[in-house]
Amino acid sequence: MSEFIVIQVGQCGNQIGSCLLPEILQEYDVRTNNEIGGKTKRDKIDLQQFMSSFFNLNSKCSTIDSLSDLLNSNAKARFLCIDMEDSVVARVKVGKYRDLFDKKCLITNYPGSGNNWAEGYCSHGPKYKQKILKAIQYTVEQCDNLNGFLLLFSMGGGTGSGLGTFIVKLLADNFPTIERFVVCVYPTGTEDVITCPYNMAFATQELLSSATCVFPVENRSLLDITLKQTGRYTNSRGDLSPFRPFEDMNKIIVDMILHLTSGSRFGGKMNVDMNEINTNMIPFPQLNFLSSGFSPFKLKNFNSTSSSSQLKNELFLSSCSRYNQLLKVDPLDPRYMCMSVTLLGRGNYSINDMRSYIDRLKPKLHFASWSTKAIKVGLCNVPPKGLDFSMLTLCNTSSISNLFEEILSQFVKLYQRKAHVHHYTAIPEFNFEQFKECQNSLNDIVLFYREIEQLKPSVLVQSL
Repeated sequence: MSEFIVIQVGQCGNQIGSCLLPEILQEYDVRTNNEIGGKTKRDKIDLQQFMSSFFNLNSKCSTIDSLSDLLNSNAKARFLCIDMEDSVVARVKVGKYRDLFDKKCLITNYPGSGNNWAEGYCSHGPKYKQKILKAIQYTVEQCDNLNGFLLLFSMGGGTGSGLGTFIVKLLADNFPTIERFVVCVYPTGTEDVITCPYNMAFATQELLSSATCVFPVENRSLLDITLKQTGRYTNSRGDLSPFRPFEDMNKIIVDMILHLTSGSRFGGKMNVDMNEINTNMIPFPQLNFLSSGFSPFKLKNFNSTSSSSQLKNELFLSSCSRYNQLLKVDPLDPRYMCMSVTLLGRGNYSINDMRSYIDRLKPKLHFASWSTKAIKVGLCNVPPKGLDFSMLTLCNTSSISNLFEEILSQFVKLYQRKAHVHHYTAIPEFNFEQFKECQNSLNDIVLFYREIEQLKPSVLVQSL
């Protein structure tokens, strides 16, 4: 089975990672409490092979039924927890799963990055470069079949956006043959930091050049899904004061990650390994941002009276719907061009099921003239815990340029007035010219999407 190293950076990234680890254990039927009862029918024989995707199992154990068994086998989670504040990582150090983490892979500092991308990228990055690189190398050396790095961070603050993208570039420079998959959270529409537009813009510029695949999510999309799924909108006073959606929002991201990596962790008729996503979904290096739609969301008990065939059909339609996208995009919007699509099913799907979905999807998508057959299908036999089926749809669509346009618009509003610029130029390693370079980079990528929409097959051949 393919192996991953999870690198969670900043407060948001570490919170997502803290939700990811117990969900991974649950998928493998590892009891984490003192509940009575053995494992379900999931294969015990292949358990250690499966769990090697996220764990280093240092000694062999006949069966792993509980967290105690896992700890007794000297297993260590292949997770690196990095934050320039100690609050979230400190909870990891004293939490239920503390013994699953290698202390060499917990890196913290004080007092943080001050919501400043330049502080995280230009100051903390070089300062902690060797320590981070040493922890990564230490973890890499314990892998037998490393498939990729999975990075988790927010784009709005200083540590996640700055140090997070510094680490992506560090990986590109030192491990160029290993894929770099980034799940990043954009706070567009829910910004609570005045310098957020700068941080998002600088971080996006770095991901366009250093990441293999980027799976962006937006807080506003996650919040809409959470409110719709749970039915908790407002109280009688019309505000959201009793509603704390962050756990549910993180759960959505984690479910997407589990589905995304399922083909690398379990068996299946037509498994898709993560490196295949890069090969099939990224036609040009800078067009590496992919939208994701998922169904069903496990924020409430999912009980359907539909037949198996009807249920699978419902999940397929939902995963393509704009209401189930983790970004504010509509993959079926005819105004935009689709360059590639991947359908990943978990559960007892058949080849004929997937063929019928492809036939129904093709007429609804405005494919590029040079990419009319760019639909990848993956089937994983093992469904998510507690479900019979689930479907994840990935789409490389020019509508993602709307995200870049919004970030660029917010960036320009601040930069035109030189507002808060001094916080960035105060960092010795930061050059004032980087503001203009960043603006030009985002503008260029938006124009590139527009050119791609008009690209003809003959022009493509000449450009190649």
